[in-house]
Amino acid sequence: MADALASGAPVVALESTLLAHGLPRPDNRAAADEVEDAVRAGGAVPATIAVLDGVPHVGLTPAQVDRVCADPDLAKLGIRDLPVAAALRLSGATTVSSTALLAERAGIRLFATGGLGGVHRQSVDTFDESADLTALSRTSLAVVCAGVKSILDVPATLERLESLSVTVIGYRTRTFPGFYVADSGSPLDWSVEDAEQAAAVLAARRALAPGAVVVANPLPVDQQLDADLHDRVIADALAAADAAGVRGKDVTPFVLDHLHRASEGATLEVNVRLVLRNAELAGRIAAALAALPG
Repeated sequence: MADALASGAPVVALESTLLAHGLPRPDNRAAADEVEDAVRAGGAVPATIAVLDGVPHVGLTPAQVDRVCADPDLAKLGIRDLPVAAALRLSGATTVSSTALLAERAGIRLFATGGLGGVHRQSVDTFDESADLTALSRTSLAVVCAGVKSILDVPATLERLESLSVTVIGYRTRTFPGFYVADSGSPLDWSVEDAEQAAAVLAARRALAPGAVVVANPLPVDQQLDADLHDRVIADALAAADAAGVRGKDVTPFVLDHLHRASEGATLEVNVRLVLRNAELAGRIAAALAALPG
């Protein structure tokens, strides 16, 4: 990884929370290799990020990936948690916010994930909003995603991204994707048609002001989760989380696990598919960015 960054090779950061908390075992270990291979297929070097024994690792060995995927007690580390993990020599999987921070510190400009965190439903009462949003306003990289998690308030999240001056562009779409489904129902002001245009937007953003570019990459309609099944399992999962008294950062892993079980694996298949698409696109954008003059 150090050699790739030193030589200016295109690199794509990957979060580890997806592996530790987003996908069930043992599917997560196979997915880890598939996602890294998708980045390579796009023309870039993958850099999965995690904190092991207090040390941030940008790029993991196969043995370290094994550890992240196998440990059921691995902590979930956002930016606020990184100092504690470092000081106490703890291990944890990085979220979107902490992955973005560590990637930027390492000089990485592209980051691929499944879906962003955002404003939770009932946030007027709970004030529950992901740290991903403020982190993206402070880090200068591009994040390729399939929108935000379906359990969130999509319009409110887009409003917060606008308030935070985070650039949001659709990849060949003018509608913000809905993670498991191609269309969340929320329109976008801007779109790009290829990786080269996305790279140009990121370069222009970096020249103007700090802050991220969100590249929203929807699943093709024929690959999305059945719409009726989507609405039913999301409603059931949110009700189950509420009944169980799950709050804060525990909501997302609880709900995702419920979705995988309630849909009999359908959401897992879609989740892996969209992450692979995002990783491959991020690889192509990273390669296009590296090819820009200057």
